[in-house]
Amino acid sequence: MTDFGGKFFWYELMTSDPQAALAFYGDVLGWTSQPFGGERTDDPYHVVSGSAGAVGGVMAIPAEAKDCGMAPWWGGYMGSADVDADGQRLSAAGGKVMRPAEDIAGVGRFAVMADPGGALFMLLKGSSDEGMEAASPMAPGHVGWHELYAGDFDKDLAFYTGQFGWTTGDAMDMGEMGSYQLVSQTGGGDFQDMTGGIMPCPKEMPRPAWLFYFVVEDIDVAVEKVKAGGGTVLNGPTEVPGGGWIIQASDPQGAMFAAVGSKGEA
Repeated sequence: MTDFGGKFFWYELMTSDPQAALAFYGDVLGWTSQPFGGERTDDPYHVVSGSAGAVGGVMAIPAEAKDCGMAPWWGGYMGSADVDADGQRLSAAGGKVMRPAEDIAGVGRFAVMADPGGALFMLLKGSSDEGMEAASPMAPGHVGWHELYAGDFDKDLAFYTGQFGWTTGDAMDMGEMGSYQLVSQTGGGDFQDMTGGIMPCPKEMPRPAWLFYFVVEDIDVAVEKVKAGGGTVLNGPTEVPGGGWIIQASDPQGAMFAAVGSKGEA
């Protein structure tokens, strides 16, 4: 069983049209899905799976959140041994509790947090001792890279490395866009250990946020499927160090996501 403490391990889409989103991502990322617990209700939580098992969930935006203006978005959950204590600890370190810890029946205890720059993430402690196994690197349909558009680059970098034990790799100079700092959630320092990057929030982004890169087998095929499914390719394909290719995109409901893969290997 993998220890997910301080690491992203579950990804959740809140959307205005769950069924349409499931169809879109099923085609683009090859996901399968089923209602949580196998129960079909009028508004179920759908668990989505990639090539190596469950990835996360898709649900409708709650009515109260929709009334407050919430738009479709992808969020990430980090493992926590004690959600209440971690919320207090992270608040003292410059973060903020956006939604206090509460229980989800049959799932566990969670809280919504913001880092010092304002990007949201969630903490989760499962209600069962049974855990997930981490997917192998670059498993199709799973998250292969985590990218933070930081509202406060220096404070956010110190926050994640200091509070979660993440380590840093090389930093790449992006000119006027600032520095792109490679980070590892697993504690390694070599390039192959890196699991994401932190960069200053670009002016094109409406707010600081985490962006998750889902693995596809062929980036060009993914581009065509995004377009055919009613999504929008915002940037790319762009080659990145290590020989991979990436795109940033939005789904038909407007949630931003990204994909990483190879070229010509479908």
